[in-house]
Amino acid sequence: MRARAARPGAVPVAAALVPTREAILDAAERLFSAHGVDGVAVRDLARELQLTPSSLYNHFPGKQALYEAVLERGLRPIVELVQASWSEGELRRDTVAATVDGLVTHLAQHPNLARLMQRALLEEISSVQALIARWLSPLYRDGLAIIGRAGASSGWSRDEVPHLTLGLFGLVFAYFVNAGGLHRLGAWGADPVEPAALEVQRRFLEKAILRLLGPRTDATNRTPRPRSSHG
Repeated sequence: MRARAARPGAVPVAAALVPTREAILDAAERLFSAHGVDGVAVRDLARELQLTPSSLYNHFPGKQALYEAVLERGLRPIVELVQASWSEGELRRDTVAATVDGLVTHLAQHPNLARLMQRALLEEISSVQALIARWLSPLYRDGLAIIGRAGASSGWSRDEVPHLTLGLFGLVFAYFVNAGGLHRLGAWGADPVEPAALEVQRRFLEKAILRLLGPRTDATNRTPRPRSSHG
């Protein structure tokens, strides 16, 4: 029996099943976030995508190149968003709202990215440290400058600004690291990436940033008292 010819314009079944570059990066982001760089082999990723390792090498020359691509796809939009949104250095409500919306939307589209970043910060592999520094250093530097300028009118001393920056970093990313686990344990009601839960997260972040960095009145903008020593 002769096989029927494919109708014009139809995509061959084999071609339709070939993962796209984005699908490969999605799978790699998920595996790297769960197991780290050393814990993932090319054959693991190929198996996940139902490819042969040699087919995967047609897209990326090696695991390091794949990891670099995952980080670039995840972190470049965040760095560019912060730089573009707050380049003027003013802390305005509309600017904060737009930046928060962009961050939450991007992290919801890449729900494993925050965990990948946390794991990368703990990695002791020099190549991973170099890559994460390449992307997070400008993000931290810009954030520190922005928060430092805003902190001058919101009651924060200069030595507290790095702590405040780290705290805000945690507010943004910890939700996507921890809320899913709490949801699975029954300690968090809603699925954290449901639209309603994400909207609450947006609202929370906007309020938190404005309350932490907004101008203080004279009554609240006081120099902290020195701690009393206990003998």
